[in-house]
Amino acid sequence: MNISIVILILLCLATLAVLLVGLLGMAGDGAFNKKYGNTLMRVRVGLQAATLAYFAFYVFFLK
Repeated sequence: MNISIVILILLCLATLAVLLVGLLGMAGDGAFNKKYGNTLMRVRVGLQAATLAYFAFYVFFLK
């Protein structure tokens, strides 16, 4: 498997993991969401941006 695809898959999985932690945090105890909710949202948005930027780089330059 190409290393570029592995990096893209890892970025997607990291984004999914942060999304799930954020969703479970909102569904569970309010203290966890109050403490980490905004941070998790910022990390998720950053990972989504990195994933999309890497995907665009892959499509236009590596493929």
